[in-house]
Amino acid sequence: MIHFPAQRRGPLSALSLRLAAAVALVCSVVGVVYLDRAGYRDVNEDGLTLLDCFYYAVVSLSTTGYGDITPASESARLINVIFITPARVLFLIILVGTTLEVLTEQYRTGRRLNRWGRTVKDHVIICGYGTKGRSAISALLENGLDKSRIVVVERSGAAIRQATSAGLVAIEGSATRSAVLNEAHVRSAKAVIIATDSDDASVLVALTVRQLTAGQVRIIAAVREAENAPLLKQSGAHHVIVSSATAGRLLGLSTSAPPLIDVVEDLLTPGQGMALAMRSAERAEVGRSPRELDALVIALVRRGKVVTLTDQAGAVIETGDMLVYVRDDRPQAAAVP
Repeated sequence: MIHFPAQRRGPLSALSLRLAAAVALVCSVVGVVYLDRAGYRDVNEDGLTLLDCFYYAVVSLSTTGYGDITPASESARLINVIFITPARVLFLIILVGTTLEVLTEQYRTGRRLNRWGRTVKDHVIICGYGTKGRSAISALLENGLDKSRIVVVERSGAAIRQATSAGLVAIEGSATRSAVLNEAHVRSAKAVIIATDSDDASVLVALTVRQLTAGQVRIIAAVREAENAPLLKQSGAHHVIVSSATAGRLLGLSTSAPPLIDVVEDLLTPGQGMALAMRSAERAEVGRSPRELDALVIALVRRGKVVTLTDQAGAVIETGDMLVYVRDDRPQAAAVP
């Protein structure tokens, strides 16, 4: 099931407001009739009780009008003209409006679903909305990817609500199922990020994505154990990140070389000072050494492979190279008027 970003006020909230208005209207009519109950006559000629007033209010506002209770005095008839009749019209408006609200919301949802299905393309599918999934989405947004090009696939209903509240399109279901990935339009996706809670699930998701896309969509996956990384690559993942090994290495560096941890945190934390970035080599830079550029270039990406500056091939920039460099990521200081 596809869930779209949460709207400002949902249909349930609108229906609740209309229900409260209808109840308040009925109670107000009951109060007016009860105060002037002596001016009404019923078929039993025993006067109106509070229950009779509720009965009269309901059948009058719903235009049923059995006629067993009628206004007899001039004051009761005047109240019917100036208060109960307009209240009846207002009650019908609330009733019809509630029905229209439900039908309109269903129509809007259907149109929204059809429009999204026609336009979604080159999007990124995030399988899992846990800590890793949310961090991956934050990184994508920081690099300029629009929220409309991110689709979350998650089994947990609570996580689905969090994703839609964050303005993301979410699909409820297991990413190991072909039907769920087809709902996410995996064949037209740019990449699939697998951030599930278990390595077994990650392998199954990678196999399913590769089967559906014939290897045409880039698959990036995270695993907990390093021994599962080769299996995940054999399953179709183009890049595998070992979370436990990475965390363990950082823990080791924190004791042997503490300043390195500060540098890594600075690189990975947005807005702190430094950040890794990548761009295409400009025409004027082709043929030059990466070390001669003003930007602090740390590697080249040539034909999809990383070339370090210590390699002989990385001594000169070639046409089509991508430059991996460290950019200044500090917030810009406010301009002084």
